[in-house]
Amino acid sequence: MKVTVNVECTPEEARSFLGLPDVQPLNDYMMNAMQERLAQNIHSMQPEEMLKNWSSLGVTAQDQFFKLMQSAAQASLKPFGTGK
Repeated sequence: MKVTVNVECTPEEARSFLGLPDVQPLNDYMMNAMQERLAQNIHSMQPEEMLKNWSSLGVTAQDQFFKLMQSAAQASLKPFGTGK
């Protein structure tokens, strides 16, 4: 035997019926906080600022990668078993 029950209700009514908390005030608070933070940091999202930040990271990462490759190449030139 199979029984199907359809219930039409809003999400708020379903939460209330199931005893779930109303998270709308928390959601509103979080959205307002995110909007304020975005408004405070909007200048860092300008293309000039982004390129400046990314390019400085790129040079540093490139230098670190080059040093890693140099040390790997030097290590491969040492004979095995010398430990030096």
